[in-house]
Amino acid sequence: MEISSEERVELSIVVTHPDNGDAGVEEDHLWPTKDGPLPIFLKFENVEYKVKLSPKNPLTAAKVAFSSHMREDNGRSSCKHILKGIGGSVDPGEILALMGPSGSGKTTLLKILGGRLGGAVKGQITYNDTPYSPCLKRRMGFVTQDDVLFPQLTVEETLVFAAFLRLPARMSKQQKRDRVDAIIAELNLERCRHTKIGGAFVRGVSGGERKRTSIGYEILVDPSLLLLDEPTSGLDSTSASKLIVILQRLAKSTRRTIITTIHQPSSRMFHMFDKLLLISEGHAIYHGKARDCMHHFSSLGFTPEIPMNPAEFLLDLATGNLEDISVPGLLRDGSPAPQEFRSRVVAYLQAKYRDHAGGAEEDQAKQLARRPGEQLRLAIRMRKDRSINWFQQFVVLSRRTFRERAADYLDKMRLAQAVGVALLLGLLWWKSQTGNEAQLRDQVGLIFYICIFWTSSSLFGSVYVFPFEKLYLVKERKADMYRLSAYYASSTLCDAVPHVVYPVLFMAILYFMADLRRTVPCFCLTLLATLLIVFTSQGTGELLGAAILSVKRAGVMASLVLMLFLLTGGYYVQHIPKFIRWLRYVSFMHYGFNLLLKAQYHGHLTYNCGSRTGCQRLQSSPSFDTVDLDGGMREVWILLAMAVAYRLLAYFCLLKRITLTPL
Repeated sequence: MEISSEERVELSIVVTHPDNGDAGVEEDHLWPTKDGPLPIFLKFENVEYKVKLSPKNPLTAAKVAFSSHMREDNGRSSCKHILKGIGGSVDPGEILALMGPSGSGKTTLLKILGGRLGGAVKGQITYNDTPYSPCLKRRMGFVTQDDVLFPQLTVEETLVFAAFLRLPARMSKQQKRDRVDAIIAELNLERCRHTKIGGAFVRGVSGGERKRTSIGYEILVDPSLLLLDEPTSGLDSTSASKLIVILQRLAKSTRRTIITTIHQPSSRMFHMFDKLLLISEGHAIYHGKARDCMHHFSSLGFTPEIPMNPAEFLLDLATGNLEDISVPGLLRDGSPAPQEFRSRVVAYLQAKYRDHAGGAEEDQAKQLARRPGEQLRLAIRMRKDRSINWFQQFVVLSRRTFRERAADYLDKMRLAQAVGVALLLGLLWWKSQTGNEAQLRDQVGLIFYICIFWTSSSLFGSVYVFPFEKLYLVKERKADMYRLSAYYASSTLCDAVPHVVYPVLFMAILYFMADLRRTVPCFCLTLLATLLIVFTSQGTGELLGAAILSVKRAGVMASLVLMLFLLTGGYYVQHIPKFIRWLRYVSFMHYGFNLLLKAQYHGHLTYNCGSRTGCQRLQSSPSFDTVDLDGGMREVWILLAMAVAYRLLAYFCLLKRITLTPL
C-alpha cells in the first residue's frame, strides 16, 4: 500500500500485561512525541536474496544465457546468491553491528531491513511482530555510506531545510528551528554550524562532522529505527570512536533501535556494540552479544595465539585466514591446500552456527515471553492529517535550490561569457548594414550565431542538473520528503532566472552595437525570440538529463542533438533532401532562427538599391528562400508548445528513472 508524502502515519502501542491475558491497553501517541520515538523490536528469520546476473557486454550476456540454457537440467541459473538464510534480532536501546568481509552481504541485508531493496527477497522480517509496510518508511532513518548532502549549503541550512520538509505541518517554523538547534547541540556540531558541507570542489567540514550531519539529517524526525551503512568509513580512530559514542547515547537515551554495518572497528569501538551479527559468504556464523563472541569461538577451538583486536580476529575467521590463530585439529586432516583449508574453515563455522541457531532461538523466545509488559505490537492506521502542502514544499525547495545553486547563477565567468561574447560580436558586426547581398548575408549570419550561442549555452547548462543531483533526489524521495512535481517545478523556475537575466543583458549590448533595427517592436520581438530559444533549449537539456541520468552520456547526447539541430536550422543547408526534411520540423533552432529573421526583416523592405536593377524586396534575397517574412508569427506558438512538451516529458522520465534507481 503506497502512501503519499502528504499523509502522516499515527502510531499506537499495544502493551499486553501478563495479568490481563490477551487484553491490551491501547495508548495513542501523536508522533513524534516529547519522550522520543516509539520503540521497535526488529526480528528477521531466514532472509535470502538473489540477484540475476546481466552482463553489459552483449557477447558475454549471450554466452551466459546459452550456458544457463544448457544447465537447465541441473537446476542452475545465472543468479548470484548474496544472502543465504540469515536471521537475527535487536531490541530497542541496542546497537546491532553487522560485520563481515567485503562482499559478504552486510549492506544488502541493511537495505532489506530498511525496506529499500525489493526483488527476490525471501524470509520473515517483523517490526514489533508486524511485517514491513510502506507506512514504516517515516519511522526509519537510513544513513548511507557516502554522505549525500548538498556541498554549497551550511550544516545549519542543511538541517533547517530538511526540518521544514520532513517535520509535520502542525509544528511552527520556530519549533522546527528549535528542533534543529537541539540536534546540532546533541551531535556537537555547534562549531561548524555556519560552515559549508563542502565536496570535491568546495572546502567544507571534516569527515566526522559531515557524517554527524548525515545522522542529524535522519534523526530530525525521531526515527524509531536508525540504520547506518559504514558510518566510520574514512574517519580516523578518534572521530570514529566519538561517532559510536554518540550512537550509543542516541540508543540508550531514547530507546532507538540502531543497526550499523562496520568493517573493522577498533577494540574500543567493538565493545560499544550490544549485539553482533558476523556474516561470511552470505551465511551467518555468529549472532549474539558482542562481548561473548570470543568465548563462543574459543569453545569451538578457535583462539588467537597473539594479542589481537577482536574485530580483526572475527574477520580472519569469516575469510578463513587463520594465521596466528589455533584451529581444531580435524580441519587440518589431510594437509589441505591453503584455498581448500580456508573453504573448509568457513564451511565448518557455518555448520556449527546452524547447529546452535535453533536452540538459541528457542531460548530467546522463552526470554521474550518472560518479559512482562514489553511485548509490543505496532499498530498502523491512516489519518487525514497532512504534512506541508504542495505549495509549501515548492516554496521551501525553491529557497533551497536557489541557495544551493547561487554560486552557479552568480558566477563571474558566466557573466563574463555573456558580456564578453556580446562585445566581441558587437565589434565584429559593428554598425552592420543590409545595403547589398553580402552585407545582408553577414547580418543573417549574426542572427544565426545568436541562435547557436544561446542554444548551446542553455542546453549544456541544464543537461547536467538532474544527473548531478540524482543521488540527492533518490535519497530524499526514498525518505518521502516531498512530491517530485514540487522539486521539478522549483528546479525549473530557479534555473529560469539566469536564463532570463543573461540573454537580456546580452541583447542590450549587442543589439545597438550591431545596429539592428532600432524600433521598440523589433527589439522586443527579437528579445522574445531569444528567450523562447533559451527556454526550449533548457527544456531539451532537462529532457536529455532526466532520460539518461548520467553525466558522461548526457553530455555526449547533448552534443549530438546540438549538432543535428544546428545543421537543420536553415542557415547552412536551406534545401534539405525530401527523405530527411522532417528533421527540420522537430528542430527548435529552425523555428527560432525563422522567428528572429521575421523580427528583424519584413518582405516589403528593400535592399541593393545601388545596383543597376534598382531596389529589390528582401523577400527576393536567396537568404530567405525558405522563409516567408510576412507569414505571421506561428513560430512563437510552436516554440512555446515545444518548451512545455519537453518539460512534461522530462518530468515523466525523471519520475520513472528515480523510482527505479536504487540508493
